[in-house]
This record gives sequence, C-alpha cells and structure tokens, in this order.
Amino acid sequence: MVQNKKIKVLFVCMGNICRSPTADAVFRHIVKAAGADHMIEVDSAGTHAYHIGNPPDQRAQHTALQRGYKMHELRARAVQSSDFEEFDYILAMDNENLTLLQQQSPQHHINKIQLFMQYSENASTLIEVPDPYFGGQQGFEQVLDMVEEASRGLLAHLRNHRI
Repeated sequence: MVQNKKIKVLFVCMGNICRSPTADAVFRHIVKAAGADHMIEVDSAGTHAYHIGNPPDQRAQHTALQRGYKMHELRARAVQSSDFEEFDYILAMDNENLTLLQQQSPQHHINKIQLFMQYSENASTLIEVPDPYFGGQQGFEQVLDMVEEASRGLLAHLRNHRI
C-alpha cells in the first residue's frame, strides 16, 4: 500500500437509504472523533437504484440524530463498477447484498467485499444487519446499535492492520 494513501471504506445495502447511510454517518463520526479522518474516507451505496439522489429515510435520520450522528446531507447512489477499483473495503450489510456485490465485482477485487458485521464483537451470532425499512422504530434502534459496535471494531481493525 502506498504511504499516505487514504483507506477507502464503502458501506452497501439494498437501497442506500437506511442501513448503509447509517453506517456511513456513524463510522465517519467515529473516525473523526478518533482523529483519523485524514487517513480514512467513507461512502455508502446501494445494490439497487431505487432511491438514487434521495436523502436517507427520515426514521433512520431521526434515530441517528438522537445519538448525535448527522446524515441529512447524504444522498443515495448505486454501486458503480469503479467502486470495486476505488475502495479498499466494500462492506455489505447482509448476505443478499454480499452475493450481489460478489457477482458484480471483477475477480481480482472480490477479496475487498465482506460482511460489515464481521467487525463486531458479536460477529459469531449477528452476521447481518437487518433491514428496518418495513418495520417499526425498534428496527432502526437495533440497526444503530449494531452499526456502532461494528464501526468501533472496524476502526480497531484498521488501526491494527492498516493505519
């Protein structure tokens, strides 16, 4: 790896309006609080183009804002072929999106694609971040809890292995 090159992390869910923008906002916040924002770049995208250009779901924004995470400026976008070249870590929220990413990826970038929850302390029991879109408020709280924990684990991993 080239010295002084930012590590680029892409969070991916289906529509890029609930889980992946939540992970984007939380991880960005944690990275900045740790003073590592000059070394890590964060983005999010969706495997489907349902919501391109839209802000995150209002329920996700409200839940995040209650814990101090701002995500109102984020806009949904679809995963692009250039993402597989550009990003060092492409982290899927669930197995369905993991499979879709693996199918889209050039073979020489497939090792960049992982489940985000593998960085959680509870990775052995909670391997997927559930989609809260069709559920109630408790689903958004659960997603935020999981994303916070996995984000701390991801930052620790990057510190131990990359930065």
